[in-house]
Amino acid sequence: MAEQAGVPPVLGVIGGSGVYDIEGLEKTEWRRIESPFGAPSDELLFGELEGQRIVFLPRHGRGHRVPPSELNFRANIDALKRSGVTEIVSVSAVGSLREDLAPGTFVIVDQFIDRTFARSKSFFGEGLVAHVSMAEPVCGRLGDHIEAAAAELGIPRVRGGTYLVMEGPQFSTRAESELYRGWRCDVIGMTNMPEAKLAREAEICYATVAMVTDYDCWHDDHDHVSVEQVVKVLLENADKARNLVRHTAPRLRDRDAPCERGCQRALDAALITRPQARSADQVARLSAVAGRVLAPSGNPGGSS
Repeated sequence: MAEQAGVPPVLGVIGGSGVYDIEGLEKTEWRRIESPFGAPSDELLFGELEGQRIVFLPRHGRGHRVPPSELNFRANIDALKRSGVTEIVSVSAVGSLREDLAPGTFVIVDQFIDRTFARSKSFFGEGLVAHVSMAEPVCGRLGDHIEAAAAELGIPRVRGGTYLVMEGPQFSTRAESELYRGWRCDVIGMTNMPEAKLAREAEICYATVAMVTDYDCWHDDHDHVSVEQVVKVLLENADKARNLVRHTAPRLRDRDAPCERGCQRALDAALITRPQARSADQVARLSAVAGRVLAPSGNPGGSS
């Protein structure tokens, strides 16, 4: 679905650990959205917040049922796209790889390093090949709105940072943690890849709010932190995150033009397979994700 001038945006929110709902929504309804890529993590919660349409998805399912490596990332993003979502705020719990990023800090991430290895990372494949640019993996415009809302709320925040995405579900060894620090990564978590890649393929603006719950195992104080302390920070972060969404959503409400960063046109030069060689099954499967460029009147992609 192409984003048109004059059509209000629809904000998708993916809630990570501790964020299983959004308070204050009106006209709410949980709906099961079918996807050709399988079942999403849960039903999606539709509602409005001060006139802004919201679609919320609990990443791990309500009750935190699905571990990181078993998340159906493709179904999650496809379901959000089918629900009309034009931008996604992804909320994730992370560990800190820097002394100055203390628990309770929110990092508005701008880069990722993907160290996952057991996940389906693209909507495209045999019969329909595409390569999207991931040089700038998040939408800076959406990040601006998040930063402004966090400042308004007085949430400790850092704009910009690199999120190392590990496979999990186990945490890092100390050697791995030190390696990632040597790579100048800022936070570490298990969920934002391939989520960000898939959002780009689906032409959805995407931004990550990485909520620091603890220092990773590199820190001398790590072994002295109790589970109770981590849970306390996690719950405090979740409350702040819900409040952040409530203050971010109205900032999007009056936008009446497509994203100037070009997120909604990520597939313009991405399709490689010639139209006559494309799999009909793949084309049908990608009707939501890539319908804009696969439609007869769309950009034919690699037809040369």
